Amino acid sequence: MPVRVEQHNPFSAAALGSPKLKTVPKAIHNHLRGFPVVNGEVTLLSAKVRDFVEQSAILCQPEKIHIVDGSEQESNTLLKMLHSQGTIQSLPKYDNCWLARTNPADVARVESKTFICTEKSEQAIPTPKEGVSGALGNWIAPEAYERAIHDRFPGCMKGRTMYVVPFSMGPIASPLSKIGIEITDSAYVVNSMRIMTRMGEDVLDKLSNNSDFVKCLHSVGTPANGKISMPSWPCDPERTIILHKPDKNEIVSYGSGYGGNSLLGKKCFALRIGSTIAQREGWLAEHMLILGITNPNGDKKYIAAAFPSACGKTNLAMMNPTLPGYKVECVGDDIAWMKFDSKGQLRAINPENGFFGVAPGTSMATNPNAMKTIYKDTIFTNVASTSDGGVFWEGMENELTPGVEITDWLGQPWKMGETKTPAAHPNSRFCVPASQCPIIDPAWEDNEGVPISAILFGGRRPAGVPLVYEANSWSHGVFLGSAMRSEATAAAEHKGKVIMNDPFAMRPFFGYNFGDYLKHWLGMEQRAAAVGGTMPKIFHVNWFRKNEQGKFLWPGYGENSRVLDWILRRVDGEDCFQQTPIGRLPTPGAINVSGMNQRVDEKELFSISKKFWLKEVEEIKQYYDNQLPHDLPAEIGSELQQLKDRVEEMQ
Repeated sequence: MPVRVEQHNPFSAAALGSPKLKTVPKAIHNHLRGFPVVNGEVTLLSAKVRDFVEQSAILCQPEKIHIVDGSEQESNTLLKMLHSQGTIQSLPKYDNCWLARTNPADVARVESKTFICTEKSEQAIPTPKEGVSGALGNWIAPEAYERAIHDRFPGCMKGRTMYVVPFSMGPIASPLSKIGIEITDSAYVVNSMRIMTRMGEDVLDKLSNNSDFVKCLHSVGTPANGKISMPSWPCDPERTIILHKPDKNEIVSYGSGYGGNSLLGKKCFALRIGSTIAQREGWLAEHMLILGITNPNGDKKYIAAAFPSACGKTNLAMMNPTLPGYKVECVGDDIAWMKFDSKGQLRAINPENGFFGVAPGTSMATNPNAMKTIYKDTIFTNVASTSDGGVFWEGMENELTPGVEITDWLGQPWKMGETKTPAAHPNSRFCVPASQCPIIDPAWEDNEGVPISAILFGGRRPAGVPLVYEANSWSHGVFLGSAMRSEATAAAEHKGKVIMNDPFAMRPFFGYNFGDYLKHWLGMEQRAAAVGGTMPKIFHVNWFRKNEQGKFLWPGYGENSRVLDWILRRVDGEDCFQQTPIGRLPTPGAINVSGMNQRVDEKELFSISKKFWLKEVEEIKQYYDNQLPHDLPAEIGSELQQLKDRVEEMQ
């Protein structure tokens, strides 16, 4: 009969029925509840942190405990250990770069096994229409949450080291930052967290006995039969589960050592738990890049942008503008935390310290600044390797040294033009310090954050949606975010391209009910006004519209600076727009296309089809009716109806 875990403490030894350990005299400082501490000072831990570590150790039963200090010496020691275990291999072509190959069963985020735990399901996810499958997150009941922990974690770290990773999301001194403690049995995770967060003793120094922090418990797991199929990459893919309990600021992850499943500061903390904290405290935690753009007059503004995957987020964040006199600098490529200052200005920080970028498709042609970033102090995962000690993935064909041999991500020989399978896994990654980016913004670590002047939403829309248009109002802009749609591949059904709903590019990352999330966004305008500020303008962009022959109407990449130029002019109040049924489009000639290598059919690029938009309205309505029949805010329903009325009046 399963033992019920006490609801207030799922890590409780008593609740889990773990064996009682002999009490250790307080004078012995190199032990925690009988577990030897092989690195770090127990005295550095606040009472709350120590309690979390002790309860986790009792639950997981590690061989020893290592309190991470974040030093270079520590990192090098762990890298050497991982290398000796066969988890990583060195890449001598570059400076301190490493390649990890995971168990092929552990290669991506596991959305179907990712859950939000609340007392009632409607706190976590909207209640969909009867007979419709919900697509805005997964809920788990408290009892099932406790049972999932009980069934997996007891003794899962036997024979392993438990690492205690103190980390800050955002600059340590910033009032916008938050602190977490990740417990993990993966040295790969420790080294990756050192890149992706501010990590180590400085974080512990900031925590007092009364300080709150986000509790992150992670284990790569041990299969129920005890057999680890790939010793260099232990995992338990059959029982992998990712759990979040927002009211306790708690994250529990089991069975996977990969990416966002194990680097718990990333999507789990920065977005799922972060968004719930943001709702409580009146700010925004979003899946957005942040860039600074300076015009020829030296006027600089900052923009945040939310795009689904494969829509050019990192490319935009690290753009080389083609428009003369413009300069783009990168604050962040993935996540933005945005809060009001005392004057009502919305300011943003990138809570991360590194880039965890998708490798395939990144090249000197598409993103030279990313390529210049990654050849030092980088951990690559599941990319191909070359016989001259380098890396390779799809997109790097023109950068290969002649005569080199390629080994694919599975460790097999790979020949260009002959091997039918990809050299690199489609979700292979590079994990690299953001400070190495050649166009990192000078203010990227400012404690107060950077002032946001515009917010962009966009997706991959091959038909019907113009290159850029401006929202009529804040509520209209929130509607645009809620209605975001993007082309994706329906891989499971092999039906080619379909248009998927991905509101705010947050569909897999909401930490609470999406209807309440929309209400929170709508309420930001009133919060700004209360402190004397105004919200940024909102725009929708689409770099991916095609003509009838299937050719892109807009060249994208650095040419997108021409779109940003128009957006900045609108932020400054320039009268360079025309009112249309869908929003404010640039007036003819308002987009500066002088000097472009490609002739642009502006008429087709900005055309609005009544037939297309009536269908778009109907599909958005169907999505709302199916996913948010009880939770859609009235303001969003009104915006949709107004859009429909305007489109119906078109000639």
